[in-house]
Amino acid sequence: MSRRGRALAFLLAALFAAAVAAAIADGYGDRVARGYGDLRQVVVAGAALGAGETIGPAQATSDLVLRRVPARFLPPDALESPAEAVGLVAATAIPAGSYLLASQLRPPRTEAGAALGLGSRRHPVEIAVSGAEALLLAGARPVGERVDVVVTAEPTGAGPGRTYVAAAAVPLLALGPGADGVEGEGAAAATLGLTRPQALRLIAAESFARRVTLLARG
Repeated sequence: MSRRGRALAFLLAALFAAAVAAAIADGYGDRVARGYGDLRQVVVAGAALGAGETIGPAQATSDLVLRRVPARFLPPDALESPAEAVGLVAATAIPAGSYLLASQLRPPRTEAGAALGLGSRRHPVEIAVSGAEALLLAGARPVGERVDVVVTAEPTGAGPGRTYVAAAAVPLLALGPGADGVEGEGAAAATLGLTRPQALRLIAAESFARRVTLLARG
C-alpha cells in the first residue's frame, strides 16, 4: 500500500474510533441522566441571608441565582423561581451557595394572624377535607381545637395508598360546607392555622391525594 493509502486508512480509522467513542460517551451520559433523574431548576442563595431578613424584589434579582441540578439531589421544598421568595422573611440564617427552601422562609407577621393568636409563623389557609362529620358528632363544634391532618395518597401499585400525618397539632379555625354546600357530608372546607411548609404540602395533597382527613387529638 502506498504512503498516501496508508495515511488515508489511518485517517478513516481515527474518524471511526472518534465516532465510537462519542457514541459510548452519549450512552454513558444517558445512563447517568436516567440514574440521577432529570435536571430541575433550583434557586441558590448567591449571598448570605440573615435570620429575619425580608427578601425584596431587588434582592431576589441580585442575590438569588438559578442552577440546574439532578432532581434526586434536591430537597422536596426547594424553590424553583426567585419570585417565590419575594416578600418572605428568612426564618433562619441561610449561607451563600445553599439551596433556598420553603421551610427556611416565613411570611411577615400580619395583623390577621396576630388577631387569631397564630403568631408570626402560622396563617389561615382553607383546605378541602373529607370525613368532617366525625368531628361534628353530637353537635360538637371542634373549632378552636388542635387537629392532625392525615393524607392518604393514591396507590402506586396493587397495594393501598400510604397514609401519613402531613401536619400535626394545627389549630382548626373554621369548619364549613364544601363545594357541595353540605356541611359534614363528603368534602368540607376547613380553615387551619398552618406554617408555609405545611400549607404547601396540604395544597399539593388536595391535587394528588385520595383523601385529606382531620383527626381530633386526645
